[in-house]
Amino acid sequence: MNTLSFWKSAVMAEVLDAAKMDKLKARASYVGAAINVFQTLIKIGFGILGQSAALIADGIHSLSDLLSDLLVIIAVRLGSREADHDHPYGHRRFETIATVILGGSLIAIGGAIVWSVMERMGDPEHLPVPNVLSMGVAALSILINEWLYQYTKRIAKKTRSKLLLANAWHQRSDAVSSLVVLFGIGAVMMGYPLADGIAAVVVALMVAKIGLNLVFESIKELVDTSLPPALVAEIRTAIHAIDGVEGIHLLRTRQMGEDALIDAHIVVDPRITVSEGHMIGDIVRDDLIKRFDDVMDVLVHVDPEDDESLQEQSRPLSRGEVQRLLDRYLADFKSAIEDFRIHYLDGQIELEVILPFAISEQPERLAAIKKQCKRMRVEVKKIDNVFVFFKV
Repeated sequence: MNTLSFWKSAVMAEVLDAAKMDKLKARASYVGAAINVFQTLIKIGFGILGQSAALIADGIHSLSDLLSDLLVIIAVRLGSREADHDHPYGHRRFETIATVILGGSLIAIGGAIVWSVMERMGDPEHLPVPNVLSMGVAALSILINEWLYQYTKRIAKKTRSKLLLANAWHQRSDAVSSLVVLFGIGAVMMGYPLADGIAAVVVALMVAKIGLNLVFESIKELVDTSLPPALVAEIRTAIHAIDGVEGIHLLRTRQMGEDALIDAHIVVDPRITVSEGHMIGDIVRDDLIKRFDDVMDVLVHVDPEDDESLQEQSRPLSRGEVQRLLDRYLADFKSAIEDFRIHYLDGQIELEVILPFAISEQPERLAAIKKQCKRMRVEVKKIDNVFVFFKV
C-alpha cells in the first residue's frame, strides 16, 4: 500500500468511527426518550390517582429527562456535522450549548415545583394522602432509571460524550428522586402528612442542583477554561519526555465538546535545522493525540529559546538586511560566500558565514575576512557574534 492509499484509509476509518459513535449516542438518546415518555405518563397519572405531590414532582422530573433526551438528539445531530469554512474546529460546541439549555430548564423546573409544593404545604389540613399504588410506581421507577443510567453511562464512556454522561447522571438523579418519593409516601402512610410535600421539595432541589452544575460546567467550556490541573501537568510531563524538547512554555488547553485542544510552545536546540525542529513538533503533536484519548488536535510552536519572560525587544534584523550587511562588510568576498545562517537569540543574532575551504588556506584573505567580521560585530549592535565556516 502506498502512502497516499494509507492516509486515505486512515481518514476513512476515522470518519466511519465518528459516524458509529454518533449513531451510538443517538440510539442511547432514543432509548432514554422512550423510557422517559413511559415514566412521565405513569408517574403523573398515578401521582394524580394516588394523591402524591412527590410522585407528580418526580413525573415532572422524568419529563425533564425526556426534554434532555430530545436536546441530546438535536445536539448530536448538529454537533456531528463535519468542519467547514465557517467552523474549522467542527460543531461540537452545539452539544455544550444544549447542555446549558438543559441545565437552565432543570433550574426552572426545580423552582416551579418548590413554589407549587410550598403553597400546598401552607394548608396542611387539606393535603392529600397518597396510597400504596404510588409506592409501587416509585419502586418500579427506581429500577428502570438505574438500568437506564448504567446503559447511558456505558455508551457515554465509549463515545467520550460529556453531554451523554451528563444525561446519564440526570437519569441517576431520577432514580434517587424516586427513592426519596418512596420514603416520603411511606412516611405519610405512617402518619407524617408533611412528608410527601417535603420529599417533593427535596426532589425539586436535586433537579435544580443538577441544572446548576450543568450550566456552570458548560459555561466554563464555552469561555475556554483550561483542562483540569492534574491533566495539564500530565500533558506537560509527556511533552518534556519527548526527545529533542528542551523546555516548554505557554501551554494552553481548552475543551470543545468531548474533545480537548492544546497549544504548546516548545523550546529546542537553537542551532538545529528548521526541518528538524518541525519534525520534533510533529512528534509532540502525534504523541499527545495518541496518548490522551480526549485530545483532538495540538498546535505546536517551536522556539529556539524560552522567550516568555523576555521583555519586548526592538525589531531584529531580517535576512535581507543581513544580506546587505554582508555585501557591505565583505564586499571583496561577496562572490565567495556560499551561504549564511542566522540564529536569533536573546534579542540579538549570531551569524554563521559559509565560505569555500580553499580560502582557509589563504592567510591574507583569511585575515581580511576575520577583520571585517570583527568590525561588523562591533559596529552593528544587533549582531552578537559572527562565525566563519569553511565548506569542503
